[in-house]
Amino acid sequence: MSVATSTSPAQTVSLSKAAVRNWKPPIGFGIFAIIALLLFTVGARSGITTFRLSTSSDLIQLPAISADVVIVTTVVVILLFAMAAYSAWLSYRAMRTPLWMTALFAALFLVAFLTWAAAGQLIPVPGLLVGAVGLSAPLIFGSLGGVISERVGVVNIAIEGQLLAGAFASAVVASITQQPVLGLLAAVIAGMLVSFVLAAFSIKYIVDQVIVGVVLNVLVIGLTSFLFSKLLSPNAALLNSPPRFPRLPIPLLGEIPIIGPVFFRQTIIIYIMYVAVAAVWFALFKTKWGLRLRAVGEHPQAADTVGINVNRTRFWNVSLAGAIAGLGGAYFTLGSVGAFNKEMTAGAGFIALAAVIFGRWDPIRATLAALLFGFASNLQSVLSIVGSPVPSQFMLMLPYLVTIFAVAGLVGQVRAPAASGKAYVKS
Repeated sequence: MSVATSTSPAQTVSLSKAAVRNWKPPIGFGIFAIIALLLFTVGARSGITTFRLSTSSDLIQLPAISADVVIVTTVVVILLFAMAAYSAWLSYRAMRTPLWMTALFAALFLVAFLTWAAAGQLIPVPGLLVGAVGLSAPLIFGSLGGVISERVGVVNIAIEGQLLAGAFASAVVASITQQPVLGLLAAVIAGMLVSFVLAAFSIKYIVDQVIVGVVLNVLVIGLTSFLFSKLLSPNAALLNSPPRFPRLPIPLLGEIPIIGPVFFRQTIIIYIMYVAVAAVWFALFKTKWGLRLRAVGEHPQAADTVGINVNRTRFWNVSLAGAIAGLGGAYFTLGSVGAFNKEMTAGAGFIALAAVIFGRWDPIRATLAALLFGFASNLQSVLSIVGSPVPSQFMLMLPYLVTIFAVAGLVGQVRAPAASGKAYVKS
């Protein structure tokens, strides 16, 4: 015996609205607004912070901006609470908080924080951003490799090993040949070789992908450390003195204030990075190759049914991912430090993997997430120079806290490709 129930149209609309209400954005806004209130009231500071917007070589010289700490922090806190309230109202009305609002909220919080942290000091904005791009470069290459690998269905824990292998190979080859281009090519090959091992064990022999990745990281760290101690250190002049790529400013574009120094006065590796981000995004979402790659990562059985060789597609795309990550390793030795050191990647591969998750397995979003990590790392250096009261350890910790919030779902649903990490055995 069943009892029929009826629901009025008004009740149906009410239930549907309740079902799609998302309170995560207003909760996140509220938490950061409260943090800002406590930070700027309990640790209140006064004075004038100066933001320098131009360098001496800019075609157009922008005047420096002076900001009163008390006024800026007070106005921003009011705006943050207003935006949190508006986001709550949107959620109550079963409407989404727009992305531009989240970006504006983050920008206001950052401006107020910089004004407060550098009270009475000068912040060179172009230098801050140039350093952020430089520190983000290996992370961006690593995250692009991670996106390709995981989109095709293989969890790439070995990004750290690929970066380190690329850094080692580029240093040795560029030192011997005195040709940084050959060092760059060696980094690509080294990253690909590490990926070959990952692909072979995880795809052909169906070993757990996470375990293979961890073992590869340990292997590459141990091998490069041993070779550094036994070969590179005693023969540094021959094997560990690679020439670095010079900066290549682009005429006219490089003279634009702020944008010019940040994006158009860089080394060839950074320009390759720009092309790589655009190419991976276009190929992944606008080409047949990308469609097949994503199909293998989402539903390998269906892909196999229409004639796609799943394991071969996975093998070669994981290798491509390693080659791209190897380019990131080359940046350490040919674009930044200028020599190889033990464990010089310092966990950059794991940060790149976090950027992949934070960016929801999208190359553009993963790039933005990597830029966030690079900016936070460079920010702690700049604030320590100007004598900020903020502990440098907190600034280094900040990106990881943001990633935890992201992975926990505070900034929205995070879902990996359905077949990522799952071996495929053709039945």
